[in-house]
Amino acid sequence: MRKIAYLFGGLAAAGAGTYLVVYLYRWQWQRAMLCGVLLLVVEVMLLGIVLLGRLTRIENRLRDSDRRQRELAARQEDALARLRGAPESAADSGRFRWLEDPAERTYVFVPVLMVTGVLLSGLAWVVQRIASATARPAERRLAGRLAVLTAPNPASPDDLEDLADLPPYGVRRDRRRTVRTAAVGTLGVALLGGLVVGLAHFTQTREENADDSAATSVVVRVDMRGPDVTTQRRALAAEQVWERCRDSTSVPLRHATLGDLGDGLYAGVVRPALTEHDRMRLRGCLEDATLERAHLTVVGIGDADTDDD
Repeated sequence: MRKIAYLFGGLAAAGAGTYLVVYLYRWQWQRAMLCGVLLLVVEVMLLGIVLLGRLTRIENRLRDSDRRQRELAARQEDALARLRGAPESAADSGRFRWLEDPAERTYVFVPVLMVTGVLLSGLAWVVQRIASATARPAERRLAGRLAVLTAPNPASPDDLEDLADLPPYGVRRDRRRTVRTAAVGTLGVALLGGLVVGLAHFTQTREENADDSAATSVVVRVDMRGPDVTTQRRALAAEQVWERCRDSTSVPLRHATLGDLGDGLYAGVVRPALTEHDRMRLRGCLEDATLERAHLTVVGIGDADTDDD
């Protein structure tokens, strides 16, 4: 599902970016802004998908880390029980065995030696209790160190999978991934630089040679949507767009008028004649989506001589 989202987002971003460049080249700023907003939305969506995937992986790692900590604590307790159990069993089996002999046997002891033995036994018992009470932290630390060396639990195959994913010890990482990443980064930077330079080349205003013609004629068609489309509304829409595009060229269209030819067609005459770059800017301004429920299409644009009607 994530790959499908990446594919859809990549195609949408590529389409929005392509049309953004196309509309900027055509000097259609309203459409370019719409494509730019769409591109920004798609990029935010892709960023959200990437962040969601990263957060999911972090959550899974934290869950695995908690599970491993619990298993490590269990191993530590097991090792601690073994460390505590082995010495105590040996000590219990050999502590004062002569006291456990049957009473029928008789021994000859000097009274002083008997009293001394009792005192020494009591002192040894006190020392043993103190040692066992103070040795617990050391045993726990030793058990914690030994828990790392214990074998994984056979009932959980996740540990074996984690060990299989690790690279062999002493083997260097593959350098082809680094080279591939560097090549892709360099290509991306080069494409971005070419895009910026090409866009600046196509959209910048240059000084061009003046046209020898006397005027430039422009024929546009007005298409409107809605139930109340009338001739007056068409004429008003054409006039609004034409007035807005008067200053879209390098030379303001001060004495340019727009006449009605019928059937939704309107003609305008611009004096002096426009250069090729100004024609492209005027066409882009007229065909841009700036008026609600109205769309202008440039049917034809060309030079007109003084003797033309």
